[in-house]
Amino acid sequence: MAKRGGFPGGMPGNMANLMKQAQKMQRQMEETTKELETREYTAAAGGGAVTVTISGKKEVLSVKLAEEVVDPEDIEMLEDLIVAAMNEALRQVEEASGAAMSKLTGGLGGGFPF
Repeated sequence: MAKRGGFPGGMPGNMANLMKQAQKMQRQMEETTKELETREYTAAAGGGAVTVTISGKKEVLSVKLAEEVVDPEDIEMLEDLIVAAMNEALRQVEEASGAAMSKLTGGLGGGFPF
């Protein structure tokens, strides 16, 4: 009678190989994450009137304002420009992180069908 089910070559060898690959990928992801956290991302808004620099850890490192954008009569515009620059810098961090992780996982991401 034919043997049913199982994997060719036996399960233990395949499982050990799979575990080694998973551990290697995990190490690579940790190294990539550390490297991304050391980077700085800078974004500007208002034609460069507001410039924000954040770290890969998503910590604000600096906010620079052009003198002409500081108008006591229009605080809301300044606030909007700071928010826009911050959001762009954070988007850059997410984009870089996503691209680096996608490279490691071959685009698998979290979209597993199970």
